[in-house]
Amino acid sequence: MERWHRLIPAAVLIAAMVMPLRAEGAQITAQLEANRMRVVVDIDGERFTCYKYGSLQKYPYFWPVNGPTSGKSVTTETSWPYPHHHSLFFGCDQVNGGNYWQDSNERGQIVSQGPKIVVAEGSSVTIADECLWRQPGKDPVIRDRRTIVISAPRDDLRLIDFEITLDPLVDIRIGRTNHSLFSARMVPELSVDSGGALINAQGDLAEKGTFGVASPWCDYSGTREGITEGLAILQDPTNRWYPSKWFTRNYGFFSPTPMYWPEGEHTEIAKGQPLTLRYRVVVHDGDVKEAGIAKLFAEYEAAAKESANR
Repeated sequence: MERWHRLIPAAVLIAAMVMPLRAEGAQITAQLEANRMRVVVDIDGERFTCYKYGSLQKYPYFWPVNGPTSGKSVTTETSWPYPHHHSLFFGCDQVNGGNYWQDSNERGQIVSQGPKIVVAEGSSVTIADECLWRQPGKDPVIRDRRTIVISAPRDDLRLIDFEITLDPLVDIRIGRTNHSLFSARMVPELSVDSGGALINAQGDLAEKGTFGVASPWCDYSGTREGITEGLAILQDPTNRWYPSKWFTRNYGFFSPTPMYWPEGEHTEIAKGQPLTLRYRVVVHDGDVKEAGIAKLFAEYEAAAKESANR
């Protein structure tokens, strides 16, 4: 368990510092369902999300990611176009010739070694996992270690703090690709194409305004069955490439994607040189203004910088 302990402090400290817990105290639980290869997370007895890590999956991912009021997922497990987008996930194409984003598992697969529940209940829960990036019959090229902290500081808000450390087991070269790193795919009903809103920190709108624009965060929201809910991805200011440019689509996909705009012809990560990236996912009621995403990011930014200086 020692290696998990080394990962936890940054993610947990940031989660704890950003905002006080609601007065009545949400009760959050995490339970490992090994037979179904998932970790289920409930908030006050209601399902919020599952961390799914099936051995045949391309990569682990979260689904559902349920809105605070509707109780329905704001993300889709699979939808056209591009059904290989699975809800909320981390992956990458063009990694030493392998594909850890789409296509068959023979091209590449991110394989969980079995998540551990570090904190099972309370005002937040913590999950740790280790994954190997590999192709059948070949040695893995990356080992990643991820820490996930889930909390609910308000009735209308759920937070997923996602920290991942990529440990290259060989020299890594990533070709230019829009298929890279932390990503979300909204349900079609909340997409811009269906009348929803996509907005970044500068106030740029939709795919036309946000695509290829560097921004600390983006938020996607929309109204379904009379209920407005959304999801924001915040980038930690200590991340390499911060603030990354965004790959966005009006059909519901958005991702801070530095590999599509590399600093050279490709991106290199040397063997034995770990790379840590952190993101915060905000699942919220209302639109971007009603949820106060700008203020939430300012608090997250301050906490991340304070944690980095400790």
